[in-house]
Formats: sequence, structure tokens, C-alpha cells
Amino acid sequence: MPFIALEGIEGAGKSTQLTFIQQLLQSAGKNVVVTREPGGTLLGEQIRELLLSPRLESMSADTELLLMFAARVEHVQQVILPALAAGKWILCDRFTSASYAYQGGGRKLPLSRIATLESWALNGLRPDLILLFDVPARLGLQRAATRCQQLDRFEQEKIDFFDRVRMTYLSLAKRYPAQYCLIDSSLPLLKVQEAIQKVMIAFLEVNQDV
Repeated sequence: MPFIALEGIEGAGKSTQLTFIQQLLQSAGKNVVVTREPGGTLLGEQIRELLLSPRLESMSADTELLLMFAARVEHVQQVILPALAAGKWILCDRFTSASYAYQGGGRKLPLSRIATLESWALNGLRPDLILLFDVPARLGLQRAATRCQQLDRFEQEKIDFFDRVRMTYLSLAKRYPAQYCLIDSSLPLLKVQEAIQKVMIAFLEVNQDV
């Protein structure tokens, strides 16, 4: 069964487009499981609270990475693999690409270390399609600041952190063009959704029998 992940920095519009994509898939008759990372399970949501808490700003980058993967392994074992085995489509707000972008690019951890963790923990599981919603860091942060009263631990980072996150995402998309689909989310909402619809129609045609 297809596994679709949405990626992008803060303010890229993933949450808005998640519902739109879910509706597109359901309109095509697909049984869709919508989930998110970090989170998706009881344990994962508790880890999410730790990771996003502004009170834990002194957390080391290695601890952050390991917590991300702890939540991810639980998520994969309890939600993603059972859903795929049951013939359901997975639509996930972030997956392993986010670790390369945030802990690798943003926190400057070696990407090889993340790749080792990915290989050991996930046994080759990767999304079939990654929709990368790209927006300049400054615009994304402006959007994030207007939508919430209190910024979380990541949203409080400086703009150079998000520039590195964005550049890592773009590097991944360039390296794996068959897996990533880049969408300019700085465009007006209707233009973004037109681009999404075009991509999803093509993806549904390829996967019409599943």
C-alpha cells in the first residue's frame, strides 16, 4: 500500500494541505490513515510533548535525535506497518526526512549517523511519495508566528537554523527526485492546491489498483 509523507519547515502549510490531500484520496475511494511525527501513538505523543516543550531548550542534539527515532519506531510498529498490511494508505505529517533536515541540517549532526539509525530502526521503510512544501525560512516563520500564541522549542530557533533545515530538505529532494515532489508553498493557497491535485492525480493513476 502507498505511504505518503508531507515535509517542510514551520509555516510551509503542511497541516492545511494534509486535510486537502486526505479528501482527494478519500474521494478516489482510498482507505486513508492520517498520522504525524513525532506522535501517532500514546508514547509518541508523550515524546512529542518533551521535544516541543520550550522548557527543555537545553536538550542535546543527540538526545533529540534519539527521542525522535524512539517515537518513530513505536509509530512504525504500532500504526504504519499494521495499516499498510491491512491495505490502507498512510498519509503522514513528517517522517524520517525531518530527522535529516532538523537534526542533521538544523542541529548539524552527521547525516551518516542518522542514516545508520534509519537503517537499524526502520529496516528500509521509506515513503513512496514525499511532498516537500518549500517556503523561504523568513516567510515560514512569519506564518508560524501568526498562527500560534506560544512558539514551541523548534519554532523559537533563529532563522539560520531554518535556512539549514530548508537547504537540507532541498538537497534530499535533488538527490532522490523519484521519491520527492517539490511544491512551492509560498504561492497563494489555490495555486498550491492545484499543484497538489496534479501530483496526486498522477500518483493515483500509478496506484489505481491498490
